[in-house]
Amino acid sequence: MALIPAGEEDGKRHPLPPEEGLPLPAVPTPLSRPTPDAPDDPTLPIHPIPAPAPAGLPPRAPALRRASHTTGFWFVAVAFTVLMAFGTAPTPLWPLYEARDHFGATTVTVAYASMVVGAAAAFLGLGHLSDRLGRRRVIVPALLVGIVASVVLILWRDLPGLIAGRILNGVGLGLMASTATTYLHDLHHEARPERTGSVLPGIVATAANLGGLASGPLVAGAAAQWLPAPLITTQAIFTLAMAVCLVLVLSTPETVDLELPVSAPSSRFVLRPGGGRTFGAAGALGAFAFAILGLISSLGASVLHGTLHTDSHLVVGLAAFLMFGSAAAAQLVLGRLPLPRVLTVGAVVFPVGLVLCAVALYHPALWLYLVAVSLSGAGSGLLFKGGVERAVSVAEPASRAGVLAVFFVVAYLGMGLPSVLFSIALRHFAVQTAMIGFAAVLSCGAVVSVAVALRDRAPGPGTLSARSARPS
Repeated sequence: MALIPAGEEDGKRHPLPPEEGLPLPAVPTPLSRPTPDAPDDPTLPIHPIPAPAPAGLPPRAPALRRASHTTGFWFVAVAFTVLMAFGTAPTPLWPLYEARDHFGATTVTVAYASMVVGAAAAFLGLGHLSDRLGRRRVIVPALLVGIVASVVLILWRDLPGLIAGRILNGVGLGLMASTATTYLHDLHHEARPERTGSVLPGIVATAANLGGLASGPLVAGAAAQWLPAPLITTQAIFTLAMAVCLVLVLSTPETVDLELPVSAPSSRFVLRPGGGRTFGAAGALGAFAFAILGLISSLGASVLHGTLHTDSHLVVGLAAFLMFGSAAAAQLVLGRLPLPRVLTVGAVVFPVGLVLCAVALYHPALWLYLVAVSLSGAGSGLLFKGGVERAVSVAEPASRAGVLAVFFVVAYLGMGLPSVLFSIALRHFAVQTAMIGFAAVLSCGAVVSVAVALRDRAPGPGTLSARSARPS
């Protein structure tokens, strides 16, 4: 026998007399939504019993139980971290793929760059969909594509399968990176509406993004060092992790009101008058910053094995971990400084790290190489952050998302193309000579880009909130 709350008989609502007990608190649930004759008044009990299913029909299935916005915030942060880690996990495994499929350094960089192609396509073609379809409806496919990519890498064990898996990996990564930061901000706002302007979502997004990129090689390096069949075991680990994240995200509440009318799509890429050169400089900063990250992620294992005579897969993963981790730490520690200071520090630290990389190869020393990649990573993190800020500062407000999408495509191309060119240079030059040329080009390009970005400040304020300064 069902218990009917006071004030409701025969399925109808009657106002409670003031002397008859205390009303139940009004807590909106999927089964208790305010109606026109029952306004959202905390003094009224709005907990009607759901109507029974019509005769002859099966009972209605209960709705999926949703986590709170606070819990969902951390669910999304974990999913963001795991998928980004999956993107860089092959870093210590490339020599094993080379041995299995019998290819060289250039093919390694092509396989690595294939992920960049998938990510760029997702940024340009699909990244804006979360505003219309909902955040969760983009994050869930991102994880599903990541799971499919992992299964392809497990079952299709040759070079075409490796490239196909990496392209799918890039698509999932692009969908996640273009949506997760906004989703984190939305969830935090819903959970703590009184904390407007909180830096927590931006900090968590940066930690999840770059922290995930850092942790992937470390996990894969440990698996390759101590577990059997590392090419299969590593993918199985990430498949399981992404499946768990999929369940968590499915229980996370949506933050986009899908019942509201969809507004007309805004222009995808419109800059403020005179902002073209500044955006070019910002894009160059992103490309130069990502170039060293792509080089170490693709050819770092070959350099460590061939020049520094280090056979440990864990050390290869550690080098990438220090590089991406330093980028994240630099953004979190120094990112709140004024933009000119951020770019100036980046323009100093970045070339120093590159020069030390070349020195570590001429006079092989593992400790110096680890210091060098850490400094290079810190410098690239600051340059990248400055590039994001300048790109947004010259974007028309209605086109900010489109401008950022183009910026990230340019940055990701910088992650892939220079690594391919470096591998081609290795056919004609020693790795030490190629590294000197690579360091010189990146250092000069970064310094010139910083000078242009700081000089052309007229089109925009050059400042950015913590929310917009993070990759989305």
